[in-house]
This record gives sequence, structure tokens and C-alpha cells, in this order.
Amino acid sequence: MGFRCGIVGLPNVGKSTLFNALTNAAQADTGNYPFCTVEPNVGRVPVPDRELETLARIAKSPRITPTVLEVVDIAGLVRGASHGEGLGNQFLGQIREVDAILHLVRCFEDDQVSHVEGPIDPIRDIELVETELMLADLESLERQLEGVIKRARGGDKEAKAVQPVIEAALEALRDGKPVRGVSVSAEQRPLLNMLHLLTAKPVLYVCNVDEANARDGNALSQAVARRGAEEGAETVVVSAAIEAEIASLGDTEEKRAFLDDLGLEDAGLERVIHAGHRLLGLIRFLTAGPKEARAWTIRKGASAREAAGNIHTDMARGFICAETITFDDYVASGGEAGAKTAGKMRQEGADYVIAEDDVILFRFNV
Repeated sequence: MGFRCGIVGLPNVGKSTLFNALTNAAQADTGNYPFCTVEPNVGRVPVPDRELETLARIAKSPRITPTVLEVVDIAGLVRGASHGEGLGNQFLGQIREVDAILHLVRCFEDDQVSHVEGPIDPIRDIELVETELMLADLESLERQLEGVIKRARGGDKEAKAVQPVIEAALEALRDGKPVRGVSVSAEQRPLLNMLHLLTAKPVLYVCNVDEANARDGNALSQAVARRGAEEGAETVVVSAAIEAEIASLGDTEEKRAFLDDLGLEDAGLERVIHAGHRLLGLIRFLTAGPKEARAWTIRKGASAREAAGNIHTDMARGFICAETITFDDYVASGGEAGAKTAGKMRQEGADYVIAEDDVILFRFNV
């Protein structure tokens, strides 16, 4: 289980540069990392995972399989997209299919790259994109509500259940607020998700800055960060130009040296990917053996039985226990055998809640 995100933004903000950097980085990585282009504008990118590499080295696993991020380079939005302007219908249709939105905003000045809205103003750009998405949701819900009301009056139970959800979403939209801020009960959440609303998608703001501001950002990216904090959204600063350069480099050591020269602790793409995981409430656990070291993504709060089923349904059906070691204990003990000898391996039952970085061996019988 990875996650599918769409890179959204106005034209000329760096979406294709970022997408190409992601996909080129995947192609340039070692053969241990799976990559494929599903469509011309869709790529699957391995999630950088230093812990997994350490685990593989200790376990002497010949193959490393990280979890993946599926990235969609969505057509640039223009004013009026909700009414079909530009590639509006294609743009909106692609967003409905993603789990999260990476909203790339331009936070750099460049006289050689024009901006469709004139002066550089990332907050204006965010509001323009958000407005088009809200207008599209508003039109969709108003169209649906009339039919739902008729069915509810006729005694349709599903219509009666979904009507208040639609009405709550409409109220927010008419107040100029995205649907992701609407409070619904746990029972209503699946009904809200079934509406496939654009502004219900979680958003990560990605500020594209020039190379000089890649480490600390600038006044424009700080304005976006403040906007994100008000919404409860995360913000990540990247330089798409730098990410493209990193992707073109050869081995890991060369990339590390390049980042060190720029004073960067890690690549912007790593921060984007990990922030995306947090955005969707995902964590990952690890497995390692003589054939493969692998990372598995699951929702936060998942049980050991659910995690086993993520690997294979037979493991969940015949679950016996989850032999669990924290990553730090695994490394400190020199591997599974050392951790077991040191008493650092625990036998957990089916209801155990998986923690980030757990190294697990599932015991099952079918």
C-alpha cells in the first residue's frame, strides 16, 4: 500500500520539472528500486528509506524493496477551469482519482519564465486554485442534492443518510471553505468520501524556490507556511531545479556530496514523500530475510493481523503471532538472532498496534 498523489498548480510553477525529477531519480536509482511509467504523466517512485538500506545490510538481504509513491503530473489549471476553461475537465477528473494533492506554488522570481497571473504571489495562486476546486464541488453537490432529496422523501435509507452530509459540505463551500474542514461523524466519513469531492482531498503545499533559497526558503515560502499552518496543512520547501540536478547524478555518494555542498541535509523530494505519508496518516513497518528487505505501508493504528494481511491474506487468516523488534534494537543487536538473544524480540498478538519502524516476522499456519 503506497499512496497516489497529484501535483497540482498553475502553469509555469515547475510541476513538470518536479515530476521529471521524481521519475528520473527513480530510473537513476539502483535496480533494487522498482520504477515504472504507468502513463505518460504517471510514475511510481520508490520512497527513500535509509533505515531499510541499513536493515538489508545487517540481514544480508540481496534485494531491497521500498514502498512506492505514485505521482500524477496533472495538467496546469487556469482561471475558469471549473467551467471547462483550458484543460479544466481533464484536470478536475485527474484530481478525483488521487489520495492527496501536492499543491506546487511558485515562490521564485525569474524574468525568463512568465506567470499566467502576472506578479509572483503564491497566496493569490493558492486561492485561485482552491476557488476553482470549490466551484467544481459546489456544482457537483448542488446537482446531486436534488436527486437525493427526492429519494429521501421516498424512504430511501441511503439517501436519508447522505443528505445531511451533502448539506454540511454545501454550507462550507458557500462560505468559501474547502470540504476537508467539515466535521462529520465516524459513521458519516465513508459517505463523505463516496462523494469524491476535490476539496475533501488532503493538501500538502510544496513551495518551489530558487537554488539560493533551497535550504531556508524565502519570504514567499514563509507566507505559504503561515497559510498552511492556519489550515492545519504541512508545507515543504523544494527547488525543482536542484531536484532535477540531483536526479541526473550517478551514485548515492555523488548525490550526498552535492547536497553537502549546498548545505542541505536531504533532498526536497524525500521531505515531500515523508510529509505525504504523514498527511494521509500512514506509517511503515519493515521485514528482512535472506531473500529481501522490504518496507510496507499501512494506516496508522493498524493491527498486527491487518499488517500481516497486507503482505498476504493467508498470513492474516492463519495468524499466530508477530515476532517484533524495534529498528533501533535490531541495529544495536546486530540483527534478528542478536535481538532474540538479548531479549529484544517480542511476541505480539493479532491486536497489537503496529509502530513506525517495527521489524516484524509473522508466524502463521493455514
